[in-house]
Amino acid sequence: MRRITFSALVVLLSTSLHAPSAKAQSISNPLRPRAAELNAAAGDTSADPGKIDESLSPAMTRLDVQRALKKVADWSLQHSQRQFTQDWTYVPLYNGLLATSEATGDPSYHNAVLHMAESFHWQLLPGRYDHADDQALGQIYEALYQEKPDAVRIAAVKENFAQLLARRDDPQKDLWWWCDALYMAPPSLGKMTQLTGDHRYVDFMDHEIDLTTAHLYATKEDLYFRDPTFLQKTEQNGDPLFWSRGNGWVLAGTAHLLSTMSKNDPLRPKYERRFRAMAQRIASLQPADGLWRTGLLDPDAYPQGEVSGTGLFTYAIAWGVNQKLLDRSTFEPVIKRAWAGMLRHVYQDGRLGNIQPIGAAPGVFQPGSSYVYGVGSFLLAGSEIDKLVGRP
Repeated sequence: MRRITFSALVVLLSTSLHAPSAKAQSISNPLRPRAAELNAAAGDTSADPGKIDESLSPAMTRLDVQRALKKVADWSLQHSQRQFTQDWTYVPLYNGLLATSEATGDPSYHNAVLHMAESFHWQLLPGRYDHADDQALGQIYEALYQEKPDAVRIAAVKENFAQLLARRDDPQKDLWWWCDALYMAPPSLGKMTQLTGDHRYVDFMDHEIDLTTAHLYATKEDLYFRDPTFLQKTEQNGDPLFWSRGNGWVLAGTAHLLSTMSKNDPLRPKYERRFRAMAQRIASLQPADGLWRTGLLDPDAYPQGEVSGTGLFTYAIAWGVNQKLLDRSTFEPVIKRAWAGMLRHVYQDGRLGNIQPIGAAPGVFQPGSSYVYGVGSFLLAGSEIDKLVGRP
């Protein structure tokens, strides 16, 4: 499949109030690709993915963890690099590749992400200045900026956030009206405060998260509804419907966010408390095979374990243990079961299967279903496990 590039598709800069300035936009505003094209680039389902790689060991040793990381990361680059996009679907993969480079010492994964950023001229997708999905890539540009503080690397992100911070709330609809958004935008806003020292980014983020949480967080369950349309939906057993990957986005996004916040930030304790509460609840819902089902409160209704939600949960929980926010003796067995469960869906060529396609609710999928955000969550989880097993 051809790589999606947009630098050759040029239009005049918009003169609307929300148009980026020429200073931040180093090239003319490219046309936004069609959603169908972006979605098609994010993954596929193989009808014949081959055999599971039985040689991968679930032993929690650095050698075994890194072997699994490299196998899946290598397949991902071979399968997906030629069609890298600026879409949210790829951001977990880019995060995962950067983490895998750090874990394994192999620069090829990092360099692939750097090449992606350079090929897109450090720009975000155009056309939706206030949509969290289109801001997610800012996390990657900020991470690469931290390595080499070249202003062009975060110019477009700063320009976007200048517009975002000027936005007024819509009382009829939250800015982040779906829980997935809490992975996409808040970590980038938090990172911008860390990079610039300007607390306005975190203050804006905190206000918007409070609105989302007030409307979607079920305090009795310590879980988020996916969006307002789910508030009254139930599973077959009558329990509320909570989507696994949606809550994975929130828990992993909170881990990302906390990693950007200083220890003495007065807002930090609130996010630590919610992180711990969610992690405890999610751990209590883990099935015996280690893989969470797409619907959290009625696992019997979903026979298949699902890898993307499991990967996000595992990454966040392992991160929490590494940061001493979660008790190791309590949560390490959860991590071990999840890692072993995900390894049972790595095929001999490195494809990672059992990943639910793009969606917004629990659903069905085929064993050979592989999407980049699920691969990214696996790489993030494995990279945190590598740190965990490297500690006494």
